[in-house]
Amino acid sequence: MSQQQQLFDDESAQPIPWEEAAANDRLSAEIVVNRPLSTGFHYLVPDGLRERLQPGMRVEIPFGRGNRKTTGFCVAIGPPPKLRQRLKEVASVLDSEPLVSAEMLELTAWIADRYLCGWGQVLESIIPAGVKKKAGTRTVQFFTVADDAVHAAESQKLPAKQRTVLDVLIEAGAPMRADEICAAADCGTAPIQGLRKKGLIQAIRQRVDVQEIETRRVEREEDLSLNDEQAVALSSILTQLRSGKHRTLLLHGVTGSGKTEVYMQAIREVVSYGRQAIVLVPEISLTPQTIRRFRTRFDSVAVLHSHLSDSERHWYWQQIARGAVQVVVGARSAVFAPTPNLGIIIIDEEHETTFKQDTTPRYHAREVAQQRAMLRGIPLVLGTATPTLESWRRVQRDIAPEHSYELISMKKRVEMLLLPPVTIVDTRNDPSISKGYSIGRALRTAIQATLKDRGQVILFLNVRGFSPVVWCRACGGGVKCPNCDITLTFHRDRKILLCHFCDLETEPLSQCPQCNSPGLQYFGTGTQKLEQEIKSMFPGANCLRMDSDSMRRHGSHEEALDAFRNGDVQILLGTQMIAKGLDFPNVTLVGVIDADTILHQPDLRSTERTFHLIAQVAGRTGRSSRGGRVLVQSANPSEPAIQFASQHDFVSFAQHELQHRRALVVPPFAQLARIILRGPVESVVLGDAERMAEELRKTIEQQELRVRVLGPAPAPIAKLKTNFRFHMQLTASSIQELKKLWHSTLCEFSVAPQVEFVVDVDPTNMR
Repeated sequence: MSQQQQLFDDESAQPIPWEEAAANDRLSAEIVVNRPLSTGFHYLVPDGLRERLQPGMRVEIPFGRGNRKTTGFCVAIGPPPKLRQRLKEVASVLDSEPLVSAEMLELTAWIADRYLCGWGQVLESIIPAGVKKKAGTRTVQFFTVADDAVHAAESQKLPAKQRTVLDVLIEAGAPMRADEICAAADCGTAPIQGLRKKGLIQAIRQRVDVQEIETRRVEREEDLSLNDEQAVALSSILTQLRSGKHRTLLLHGVTGSGKTEVYMQAIREVVSYGRQAIVLVPEISLTPQTIRRFRTRFDSVAVLHSHLSDSERHWYWQQIARGAVQVVVGARSAVFAPTPNLGIIIIDEEHETTFKQDTTPRYHAREVAQQRAMLRGIPLVLGTATPTLESWRRVQRDIAPEHSYELISMKKRVEMLLLPPVTIVDTRNDPSISKGYSIGRALRTAIQATLKDRGQVILFLNVRGFSPVVWCRACGGGVKCPNCDITLTFHRDRKILLCHFCDLETEPLSQCPQCNSPGLQYFGTGTQKLEQEIKSMFPGANCLRMDSDSMRRHGSHEEALDAFRNGDVQILLGTQMIAKGLDFPNVTLVGVIDADTILHQPDLRSTERTFHLIAQVAGRTGRSSRGGRVLVQSANPSEPAIQFASQHDFVSFAQHELQHRRALVVPPFAQLARIILRGPVESVVLGDAERMAEELRKTIEQQELRVRVLGPAPAPIAKLKTNFRFHMQLTASSIQELKKLWHSTLCEFSVAPQVEFVVDVDPTNMR
């Protein structure tokens, strides 16, 4: 706590004996604030707050030299530490009950330590805004019986109505609103006011819900019968569940193998114990089928997603905390749901990058879920057809038992359906592609045959807009966003050029902003252009586009998928949102328009993501006796990721890629962290980055740390939202080495006033 001296008044005088005696009766609270600080601060708890304040509550404190009123979280209460300075006092307590349990305090402290950020930053981020401001509630006046009111009433002759009101309150044994009292006593408010003036009842104010959210009720369904592989998988999960010990189970099942049904029946067992389950999904708005299935099986399911209002989110938070919810389904932040009786955590599609938070605290939901499961002594189930290489590495035999996962394999689809054959189409010499079309000759023929056979088609293209490149023929440069080092994308439906990072919009340009030459050209294909092409090629088929531009309205995802499920739409095209969790038996053709969109990005995981996307999209077909097929268009057909994906061979891909990663000494064979510095003046940012790198290398040499520093260098996106960006990469043998380096150098490193820097541990995005 030596750092606290610079923020608090310094008293160097030695305490006298009577002061020491008084100090023994004092109570202090450790407070953490929403700052990138590695320590908490101690404050005295005034006598008037001793009975109210508990760890996990928010408080208001005077902070810093100016004693600015600041909100913080109380994380511990105990005797004051022996410090030379006089402690300030907690100004007020903001909550009536803790927002964070003791278990969650321990978990958030681990997150702060693991991801090198402030404990207060973590606590501030995990509590929804609607919970902090008590959205959906209001302060209401209640009346309760005063102390000794019964004895005092015996000495007074009360009017009949006042006696009735008093009897009603005594019988209730709890505070009541005025309207409730009037209804029960069949009177007006005058008797209530009369009793209040006589001191026999007193008014108190409490916060109450102003609405009850009606949860959806759907027709109940029975559990499905399991095949042999599903039964073995369920048995493995239940064995671990009944052991009362933590274990992480990697459920590796091919697409269509029935993983969701295994989840359901495992949760059924958990619920039968009176416990709760948390199910994390990549994007809650994209999995309506999964949510619907949960609601047909369980009485109370809370679905936490971004479309909830603050009052709805607060109401669900309260219901979960009371233990009234059996299953919590949500995106990564649902891992913090306040379940008091948690029995299992399940992460579906664990390979998805959306489980990594891209703002402080930059946690990965998989690692947080594992830590929470360890603290609770419950199983964590990771389900996917294409595991991350980090997870796959943890099932290898040479991993220490305390870090290893148990592998559960499901290699066959339900009902013995076959995985669809995948054909790789080389587009380099395709005559249709040469003419500027996105649909090659082979894919066009396959779509025609599918429509003729009354099947449905899914087309995948992971590029939004109409044309992703606006190019000047004269100077040979792309038209970039003035705020970002990114080429503007043409959106034909809105007739604008749009930056997909800062959302800058501008009208289409008539001349190049660099050389003022006319004749700008649009290149490349986005989902809007693909939609236009499909409608032109197949005018008799209904086509529906699903991307973040067309699915803005609340409920639009579910409406679109319902239309496709009902057969009103024959061709569904879109970005990666159509690659996840969709099960349509009538889909007999899947086409990947361009398998190379992320293959050559400057990211060590680009080949892994390419494999994931192709394998996941391919899994959307062949889910009925009608069978199905997949066509993958690529200009790099010999790439290992594409070849292995076409063979549905994850094990061979993982073996190949892990050998490559091992040779490069990168994750999962090393610990990686990325430092990003940003600011409005390029030279200033670069200067701070070089100074930081020098300090890091000096500390590494002095302390003989096993950490390698690469950089600084301009980030792949060198300018973003008017800020110039430089980054460096830290590769270490363990997370402990990075922690030592952080505490020795980075946590106190000072940058220029306009420069910011962030540390991203386990980065999944290197742009």
